[in-house]
Amino acid sequence: MRVAVIPVIAGLAIGAIASLLAYFGNPGNMGFCGACFLRDISGAIGLHRASIVQYIRPEIIGLVFGAFISSMFFKEFRPRGGSSPLMRFFLGVFASIGALVFLGCPWRAWIRLGGGDLSAIAGIVGLFVGIFIASIFLKNGYSLGKSKNVSKLESLLIPIFMLVLFVFLVTKFSFGENLPIFFSQKGPGSNHANIVISIIAGLIIGVLTQRSRFCTIAAFRDTILFKDTHLLQGVLALFVGVFVMNLILGQFHLGFTNQPIAHNDIVWNFLSMVLCGLAFALAGGCPGRQLTLSGEGDSDAGIFVIGMIVGAAFSHNFALASSGAGVSVFGPYMVIIGLLFCLILGFFAKER
Repeated sequence: MRVAVIPVIAGLAIGAIASLLAYFGNPGNMGFCGACFLRDISGAIGLHRASIVQYIRPEIIGLVFGAFISSMFFKEFRPRGGSSPLMRFFLGVFASIGALVFLGCPWRAWIRLGGGDLSAIAGIVGLFVGIFIASIFLKNGYSLGKSKNVSKLESLLIPIFMLVLFVFLVTKFSFGENLPIFFSQKGPGSNHANIVISIIAGLIIGVLTQRSRFCTIAAFRDTILFKDTHLLQGVLALFVGVFVMNLILGQFHLGFTNQPIAHNDIVWNFLSMVLCGLAFALAGGCPGRQLTLSGEGDSDAGIFVIGMIVGAAFSHNFALASSGAGVSVFGPYMVIIGLLFCLILGFFAKER
């Protein structure tokens, strides 16, 4: 097996940066989490009112702009879209719900494990199972249809949205008393690295993901379908990068309990990430990949990202999201509904 140099370098760097971001102030074992950070942004702009998870995360803005700059420099910016946007929106909604029941996206599952959180193992196994099921659908003709060329304006909407968020962040703009933009005063949303550090980290990660096509979902999918471990090596390198940097920084704590922003419900850690694996694979990539694609001009990926933001708001407005105390009462019901949605979509969405 040949070493995939570029994905391995990207994985090592992303893992190390995630650990460093936690060291500089981001929540423990959450140096970089697409689902959690989009959830914080959702709260900051007032789509949900869970006061402990409201912050415009600069890392997300940096990632999109890093991918945008890289794709423009290497002439890979391509305005495209129109491939079942409504289905992609709902896949984003259910992917976000699953991630917030687990308390982390696929990146964070590996980051949690790299910090010693053994409760992440059930989630990683569930993620693999979800991707495996999606791979069966792909083998049998699953497709959301082909994308087509779209206007440059449409392809720039997500970068423009990120620019607006950046302005709100640096000016701490407010629409009035008890109105957005919200910034958490306690809880995970109040834990963040310096804005400059976070933006630079996001820009670096955006360039790396754009150049390497790094994706935790495609890594397993390609291994299953094509016996291609090119991207899987990058994912394993991410784990190594987090693990080694955590050891250096004294942030590694092995165990199932007392882990930061995590719960130990094995069943729902597993099933929620089965949902994530299915939803992300059916949509074509993990949150990091979707954000990268949206920076490259892919409006379908942009629709998925918006779906995740709405799904995060839905999770907190309707008490679906888990906490360190455990799974909520209603979260498991929505995981089951999400699994049914993805299974029906996988069976019936075929390109004709």
